[in-house]
Amino acid sequence: MLLFAAVTLAGLASLAPGIARAEEAPLKLVALGDSLTAGYRLPADAAFPAVLEKALKARGHKVEIANAGVSGDTSTGGLDRLDWSVPDGTDGVILELGANDMLRGTDPAVTRKALETIIVRLKERGIPVLLAGMLAAPNLGTEYRARFDAIYPDLARAHDLVLYPFFLDGVAGQRTNTLDDGLHPTAKGIERVVEGILPSVETFLTRLERKKG
Repeated sequence: MLLFAAVTLAGLASLAPGIARAEEAPLKLVALGDSLTAGYRLPADAAFPAVLEKALKARGHKVEIANAGVSGDTSTGGLDRLDWSVPDGTDGVILELGANDMLRGTDPAVTRKALETIIVRLKERGIPVLLAGMLAAPNLGTEYRARFDAIYPDLARAHDLVLYPFFLDGVAGQRTNTLDDGLHPTAKGIERVVEGILPSVETFLTRLERKKG
């Protein structure tokens, strides 16, 4: 009888790590962005956060991604709503802002300051950031493009962030991947965005898991 009990306890002990993993809470991410995150003219399940969450789960990641995208938002707008857009208990933020700043010709110094303030304030709350970059349109001129395009790699280096250099890689300029406005991704375009950013997000998740562990 004692031998049976010992064997049973040993068996339970060997299963305990697996049980613990199964009961682990999912990593909670917030995608903080503009219409590119919100899913402009797309159903909710075709928006970037939903498609990314589905792709990550298919690869075995336990994750929940809240959609904190607001169409038309600028980096300054994102900063203004930061505290209520990113609630306590958030494990990480995917920061996708700046496209509207660029389209409006906003001084890149203003965009840089707002994005850096978001990053610093999240860091103070212990919330890591994955930075999704943006590139300026060619018609804005060489000087503007140089100043704007430098924002994201500069901030990533300064704050040791995972960087996805261009959120619309494989979408911008591709008529089959954009809506009739030539700017926003179609559902197919969002799938292309997710395909491109997925390795960077998985690197980010590894950081978050180490932090939690």
